[in-house]
Amino acid sequence: MCGLTGFVTANPGRWQYSPRGVIGGMTRTLRHRGPDDSGTFIDFDAGVALGHTRLAIIDLSSSGAQPMQSRSTRFVLAFNGEIYNFLELRGQLEAIGCRFKGHSDTEVLLEAIEAWGLTETLTRANGMFAIALWDRRHRRLVLAKDRMGEKPLYYGWTSTGFVFGSELKAVAAHPDFAGQLDRGALCSYLRYAYVPTPWSIYKGIYKLPAGTWLEVDGADAMKRGSPQAYWSLVDVALSSRNRAESISDRDAVEQLEALLADSVNKRVVADVPVGAFLSGGIDSSIVVALMQAASGTPVRTFTIGSAEASFDETEPAREVARYLGTDHTEVMVGAPEIESVIPSLPRIFDEPLADPVQIPTFLLSRMARSQVTVALSGEGGDELFGGYHRHMYAPGVWNSVSRIPGPARSLLARAILRVPPSRLDLAYSRLEPSLPRRLRQSHVGDRLHNLASALTAPDAAGYYRLLASQWPQPTAAVVDGFEPNVLLDEVLQRSGPLSFAAQMMLGDQLSYIPDMNLARVDRASMAVSLEVRVPLLDHRVVEFSWNIPDTMKVRNGQGKWVLRQVLDKHLPRELIERPKMGFAVDVGTWLRGPLRPWAEDLLGSASLRRGGVFDADIVRSRWMEHLDGRRNWTRALWAILMFQGWAEHLPSHGPSRPATGTDDLSHEV
Repeated sequence: MCGLTGFVTANPGRWQYSPRGVIGGMTRTLRHRGPDDSGTFIDFDAGVALGHTRLAIIDLSSSGAQPMQSRSTRFVLAFNGEIYNFLELRGQLEAIGCRFKGHSDTEVLLEAIEAWGLTETLTRANGMFAIALWDRRHRRLVLAKDRMGEKPLYYGWTSTGFVFGSELKAVAAHPDFAGQLDRGALCSYLRYAYVPTPWSIYKGIYKLPAGTWLEVDGADAMKRGSPQAYWSLVDVALSSRNRAESISDRDAVEQLEALLADSVNKRVVADVPVGAFLSGGIDSSIVVALMQAASGTPVRTFTIGSAEASFDETEPAREVARYLGTDHTEVMVGAPEIESVIPSLPRIFDEPLADPVQIPTFLLSRMARSQVTVALSGEGGDELFGGYHRHMYAPGVWNSVSRIPGPARSLLARAILRVPPSRLDLAYSRLEPSLPRRLRQSHVGDRLHNLASALTAPDAAGYYRLLASQWPQPTAAVVDGFEPNVLLDEVLQRSGPLSFAAQMMLGDQLSYIPDMNLARVDRASMAVSLEVRVPLLDHRVVEFSWNIPDTMKVRNGQGKWVLRQVLDKHLPRELIERPKMGFAVDVGTWLRGPLRPWAEDLLGSASLRRGGVFDADIVRSRWMEHLDGRRNWTRALWAILMFQGWAEHLPSHGPSRPATGTDDLSHEV
C-alpha cells in the first residue's frame, strides 16, 4: 500500500515555482501511506511530475522503489495497491521473453502494460489499485482505478494544469489549488454521510470512478477528458440477470467456497506479517476460517471491544478464534481512548465522512499495526449477499405501500408527520404492555416518520434513496445548497429490470461500498501505515454474486444465505447464528453526555453563522430536539459535526515548501 500524487503543467516552459519543491511537498503529505520510502519523477520538458510514498509489502528491496520506469524507459509508473495474480502474469510475460530485475508486482504491472497495453493489462489484473502512468513516447498521463474502487484517487484542474493524488491533502498542497467548497457535494454528503463519486468536497476536484481510466494529454493539460470504463458493475448486474436461475443450491455453495478460498489465498501473499480483523460475524469469520484452513501456523487475528460501546464483539470473536485455533489478540478501549480519537478524525479522513464506525476502525487498525503490516477484512458481504435489513424488509414494505393510491399516500404521510415523534412514542407506551414481546419496538415515533417518508416516495428507487438518507432534504440545511446528479441516481434509472432488492444491492455496491466502507477502511488503516485487503470484493466473487438468484441471498427473511452455507462447513452454526452486533459507540447518548461540550462548540449559533454554510436555525433546532430527547437526530447531527470539525482543520493552500534534501528515504528517478 502506498500513496501517489502529481501534476501536469500546461506551460512547462514558464514554471512559476520549483517543480521539485512542489512535488516534494505534495508527496510529503502522504508519508503516512508509505513510511518505508519516497520518490519523485520529473519530466521538465513535458511539465510532468509524479510522487510516491512506499509501504513495502512485496519485494522489500530497492528494486520495488517508485516511481518506476519500464525497461524500455517509455513508461513511468506510480502505483498504490496490490496485484494479487502478479506471479501468474509474470509467468505469462516471461514466456514471451520479458525479463525482470526484481520481484515486485509493480514491475510486473509495468512490463505488462509495455507488452499488452493498458486496457488489456487492467482486464487481466486481479487486484486493488490506483495508478498514474506517464507515457513518454506519446506524452500522455493515464490514471486508472480498480474494479470496486478499493483504492482512492482524486483528480482535477487548477488555473495552470492538472493535479491528482491518493488523498485530497496531496492535491491541496499544490500552490494553484483553489480549495473552494462545493455546496452541491456538501448537500450530497448530508444526504448519504459521504461525498459520492464523482464529486469531492472541493469544487473542480473529482473522484475517479471504480473500473475506469482517464487520459490527460501532456500537450494540452487543460483539456478535460472523461473517465472511460474497462469494467462495468452495472453491465455485470444487468447482463447476468437471465442466468441467475440456472444454478443449484449445492453448486452455488461449492463454487462460492472455491472462489473465496482462492481469493483469500491470493491475499495472504506478502513479504511482511499478515493477519486479519475478526468480529465474530459471518463475513470476517469466513475470511479467517479460510485463512486458517490454508495455513500451517495459527493466523493472527484482532478484535476490539469496549465497555463504553453499545455492542461489544470481543466474546463472539473470542469463541470463533478459539474454535479455529488462531493467535488471537483483543484490546479493550475506554471512553478516554474513544474521545481522544474524535478530534483527529477530520485530519485522518481528509474530507467529511460521517460514520461513527470510523472510530473503532482506526483503533483496531492501530492495534493490529503493532503486530502485522497487512490485515484481511470482511467488507462486502452485506452489500453483495443481502445482509442489510433494507434488503430483507424494504421490498415487502414498498410492495404494500405502492398499492395505496398516490393521493391517499400523500394524505396519510402528512397526517403522520403532523404528530411529533415524542407524542407518538407516548401513545405507543400506553399500548406496548398489551403487545407480544416480539412486536415491541423502540423509537416508534421516528420509525413512523420514516414510514411517512416512504409514503412520499415516487417509486422504488426513490424509496431506496430515502432509506439511504441521513438528511432527506439537505438543501434546506445548506445555504445556497443544491443536489447534483450522482452516479447512484444514474444507476437507479438504469436498473429497472432488476428486482427491488437487487436494485438496492447494486446501489450499495456502486456507491456505499467505495465511498463509505472502503474509504473508511482505507483512511483509518493508512493513517497508521497498515494495508487492508478485502477478499469478498474480488471481482470474481462480485460477478458470481450476480449470477445467483436473489433467493440465494435472502431466504426465509434471513440475509446472506449462501455465505452462511459456506461458513457451515468451517464453523458450528451456533457460533454465528446470533444478532448482528459489531462495535458501535452510542454516539447519540454521548452527544448528550461526554461529547456535549465538543458538539456544542461546533453547533453553536455563532460557529454556524460564522461558517456561513449551514442554516443555523435548522441545525440548532435539531440539536435542541436531540438534547431533550424529543427526537433521535444522531445520524444527521454527526454529519454536521464531522463537516464542522473538518472545516476547522482545513489546510493552508500556500505554495509547497521546497524540498530540503534532509529526508534520507527520498529519491528522484
